[in-house]
Amino acid sequence: MLVAKNTVVRFSYQLKDQAGELLEAMDEGKPVAYLHGHNGLMPALEAEFEGKAAGDSFSATLAPADAFGERDDSAVHRVPAKHLQGAEPGQKQWKPGMVALLETEEGKRQVTVVKVGKFMVTVDVNHPLSGKTVTFEIGIEDVREATAEEIQHGHAHGEGGHHH
Repeated sequence: MLVAKNTVVRFSYQLKDQAGELLEAMDEGKPVAYLHGHNGLMPALEAEFEGKAAGDSFSATLAPADAFGERDDSAVHRVPAKHLQGAEPGQKQWKPGMVALLETEEGKRQVTVVKVGKFMVTVDVNHPLSGKTVTFEIGIEDVREATAEEIQHGHAHGEGGHHH
């Protein structure tokens, strides 16, 4: 079966930066599942899956605008330290480079700590990979027709997908 709208695709991947350094990986045996054609992936990455089949492997290099977005230099803000969440157990202070969660009007957002003051913390709300060209190395493990329930819910269920 070929990847097309309303198919569930299970795949493993490696994500690398422009220098080829490994940033993230989902190994074979623990695949990610998504419902093709329902905005489950970045549109440019999802387009690369179209027409492929189980057993296929491919690389997709995405420019910042097609991956994690362009970097927005105005997306750096000072917030009260007490509003940051997600500290490691036993951690007493935030340090530059740490990742935290911040409650915003749009819900919780991942931020990166840039500078720490006594009461205020400067955070960057850009995605950590914004402004970077990235390459996905993809291995498709299987492709199947989606169930009516998956199509109705707009996502894959079961192993590698969403669980209710």
